[in-house]
Amino acid sequence: MRNESTKLWGGRFAAEPEAVFLDYSQSIDADARMAAEDIWGSEAHVLMLGVQGILTDEEVRAILRCLEEARAHVEAGTLALDPADEDIHMNLEKFVIRGAGAEFGGKLHTARSRNDQVVTDSRLHLRNRLLDVLEALAGLQEALLARAAGQERTVMPGYTHTQHAQPISVAFWLTGHVAALMRDGQRLLAAFDRADACPLGACALAGTSFPTDRALTARLLGFARVEAHALDAVGARDVYLEALSALAILHAHLSRMSEELVLFSTYEFGMVELADALTSGSSIMPQKKNPCLAELARSRTGEMYGCLIQGLTMMKALISGYNRDIQQDKPPLWAGLDLAEQTLGAVAAMVQTMELRTARMSELAGANFATATELANWLVSDRGLPFRRCHEIVGSLVRRLIEERKTLGDARRVAQLLAELGVKAKVAELDFLDPLKCLERQRSLGSTGPSETLQLHVVLVQALHDGRREAASRRRRIARARGRTARAVKHVLRGGSLADCKL
Repeated sequence: MRNESTKLWGGRFAAEPEAVFLDYSQSIDADARMAAEDIWGSEAHVLMLGVQGILTDEEVRAILRCLEEARAHVEAGTLALDPADEDIHMNLEKFVIRGAGAEFGGKLHTARSRNDQVVTDSRLHLRNRLLDVLEALAGLQEALLARAAGQERTVMPGYTHTQHAQPISVAFWLTGHVAALMRDGQRLLAAFDRADACPLGACALAGTSFPTDRALTARLLGFARVEAHALDAVGARDVYLEALSALAILHAHLSRMSEELVLFSTYEFGMVELADALTSGSSIMPQKKNPCLAELARSRTGEMYGCLIQGLTMMKALISGYNRDIQQDKPPLWAGLDLAEQTLGAVAAMVQTMELRTARMSELAGANFATATELANWLVSDRGLPFRRCHEIVGSLVRRLIEERKTLGDARRVAQLLAELGVKAKVAELDFLDPLKCLERQRSLGSTGPSETLQLHVVLVQALHDGRREAASRRRRIARARGRTARAVKHVLRGGSLADCKL
């Protein structure tokens, strides 16, 4: 007597899968977080099958009743998932079959495949998670803008090559990070929009001979459009890779910001002090205050890069259509989304609570020739000399001051040295050697000048508002679609006809 498989796909198999196969191939751990999306997708699919006459109202009602029961278990955290059933899709389908019987429950999977089902579920989940990340990103941007407000004339040194460059303002420093994060927000919104196409109905790879209405299921699931090409819909994962790429670039920016918090909070810099509640001490050195949160944010960028590389490597050289390799798409994607929210929250907390040591910033800005560039510019604009000649003059002047252990803050000595180099200047003319005066002279578009920085702040606040509005509109559209599906399900379960449903 044949020992036939009991799997839902087991008709062709004469034996149950070995334990090693089940243990190695199950994906419940990654799939479980998509349970609500799987139920939503199944309800939309069944409603469509009923509207198209592929299932009767009675069949639709029986299936929906079990799906709603499964939803209650998911929301209560009581849904039992069996790894032997491989994934969330098979677990929920078996739940429906047990509740509605094979005659009804066995029709749930009509005109679809796990291939299009899983990518639909994961896109539904990805959309919401991207909106969550965007919300966390907006929180960090808001914190940076709040700390920048009113700091347009608070001087600090700017750096190139990690060496003093030119004076900038605290507002200019902080809004610079906001500007980079704005591009991250745009990339995340673009990743959302790329994911906002419904693969359901592509089936295994070639579509179906059933008269399905893919536009209806897309509408019930709140997708902006249908993913038109069935073969591409089930086999492509570049949508996930794009999301991970955006998250990886975001983490590059968060890592740079974290590095500055580590560096600027050292004794040698002393420009920032992180809150006690967000730092830690040493087990042996009682004086230590370590910026561990910033260090971890800096380090875990590598973890995010690993998620992207894992996804890219998974997709390398796969032939068209679904391959089981692609089952591994979700672990790095979920890990990347989780990590992004955590890191954004950690960095925002540091920004909100850090102390800006403005006196130390001002001291450093004037201590190491940061206004030398403006002196060269002044020689060009006021004395009409070629810039290269001015560069040479100021370079020679700085060398002399270093030898004499003086700085550009000694305007009288600067005037004397300029005279020796063939340029007559009065001390009063050199007021821009003061870092704040230097700062106030900057007036090009996007510069560190107070008025320009204030304008940048206004632009960034508006951009933040616009980004939040875009994300909120997408979240509302998803909520409306959930409501539309839920109302249709209730209507059918109360005995209403599908013909009367407003879908």
